[in-house]
Amino acid sequence: MKILSAQQLAEADKSTIDKQQITSNDLMERVATLVFERIHQRLNGAPVPIKIFCGIGNNGGDGLAIARHMIQHGYHVTVYVTNCSKKRSPDFLINYDRIKDVTKDWPILLSCKEDFPEISSQDIIIDAIFGTGINRALEGWMADLIHYLNDSKTFKVAVDMPSGLYANTPHSKEDAILKVDHTFTFQTPKLSFFLPETGNYVGSFEVINIGLDPEYMMQAAPLAQVISKEAAQNMYQPRKKFTHKGNYGHVLTFAGSKGKMGAAVLSASASINAGAGKVTAYIPEDGNLVLQSSVPEVMTIQSRGEDYITDFEHSLIDTVLCIGPGIGTEKDTCSAFAKALKEQTTPVVIDADGIIILAQQPELLKDVPKDSILTPHDGELKQLLGEWKDDYERLEKAQEFSKENDVILVLKGAHTITVAGSSQYVNDTGNPGMATAGSGDVLSGIIAAFLAQKYDPLTATVFAVYIHGASGDLAAQTYAHEGLKASVISNFIGASVLQLFRNPQQQQEQQRN
Repeated sequence: MKILSAQQLAEADKSTIDKQQITSNDLMERVATLVFERIHQRLNGAPVPIKIFCGIGNNGGDGLAIARHMIQHGYHVTVYVTNCSKKRSPDFLINYDRIKDVTKDWPILLSCKEDFPEISSQDIIIDAIFGTGINRALEGWMADLIHYLNDSKTFKVAVDMPSGLYANTPHSKEDAILKVDHTFTFQTPKLSFFLPETGNYVGSFEVINIGLDPEYMMQAAPLAQVISKEAAQNMYQPRKKFTHKGNYGHVLTFAGSKGKMGAAVLSASASINAGAGKVTAYIPEDGNLVLQSSVPEVMTIQSRGEDYITDFEHSLIDTVLCIGPGIGTEKDTCSAFAKALKEQTTPVVIDADGIIILAQQPELLKDVPKDSILTPHDGELKQLLGEWKDDYERLEKAQEFSKENDVILVLKGAHTITVAGSSQYVNDTGNPGMATAGSGDVLSGIIAAFLAQKYDPLTATVFAVYIHGASGDLAAQTYAHEGLKASVISNFIGASVLQLFRNPQQQQEQQRN
């Protein structure tokens, strides 16, 4: 699913109106009907007080049209209009006039703080003040209204966008932005929905297909793409009957040090669980017993160092190198890391301490093979890229780094974003329970396993991120968020692949069992 900019969505609206030979108000009515139907499905005529706050632009017009449908279906609706300017959009005025056909209670105009209505915790607020067209921070009593609504304990729903939030540009920490519980957004999700600084304003969200011009939508170059289940299904490479372990590749996991052998165990076991034909762990001498007893399927090669890896002596022909989890940054380890990079010519997976070493010794970047995958969390990313002002600059810096060094960056988070040059892929699987030690080691092992199975580097990365999150989601159904640990996530990798191809009825039966 594409993520488009606010400007592109405005162009899509215009193209739709021209090609479908409808008016802008016809499109607004279509939108309002679809939003109303989804609200009606949830409330089913419940006699709850509903307060709809409308702006005086097209988002406000949407709100007025939604209000009209709700009143016609017997809902207890009060409509408020933010009378902040004399400039009203034509479609707002049409719907402002139409609402008088269904109620004698005209919308209440708000012009100052003294006009703010009393709000009960039993109310439902529908926000239709500002949509994607907003281009500056709210000020004066309009900002006060947003703060006032935020202070209320009521359930809040946004129409297309929470008021005050930009679709794809940064905002200041002081900006007034409505924080809602659920957002009905139109045609595509917005980039701001997936970023840490802005995503919390959106709550859960639902994308409503409002029938925008399919030709425009197909040709539009996206800001990013959200990886759906259908997309993940298309990435999967099924196995053929007459094959053997050699057909599914060899992963060499260069990982672990004293006190951090768990990182090696997690990464190597994840590669096995994700289908690598063979996995070898290159580890410190004293880590051998840990690996052999924890993951009997994994072979080991011991470095001469007892507590940490001090050297690298191994052929990397036909081998995918996964390097960095738990290795530390000892001088000898850094030298062994550098040697391993120089000897590998195919894409490698670099995680954790491997990224720290690259940040400390940037001259080593020239030895990182093209299309290698780096999987930093934000702390490691800052060491690699430097500080950023906001989430959008973070993405810009990541794109520049990716282009300059011909690598793929995996920006881990609630919505992990894979950056490959100017392309961005947003993941929508996973849950807060995955914020646990070792989860990233599991991800690096999954990526390496898919590389070993001859997925191209970008597909291996995006698919691995999806499966990693899906494994966490499945595991959470049994263990809850609080009970998740990295090894549990790893053990659900196979189940998450199966889940890709289960229909909804099969999924429900599985959950009941």
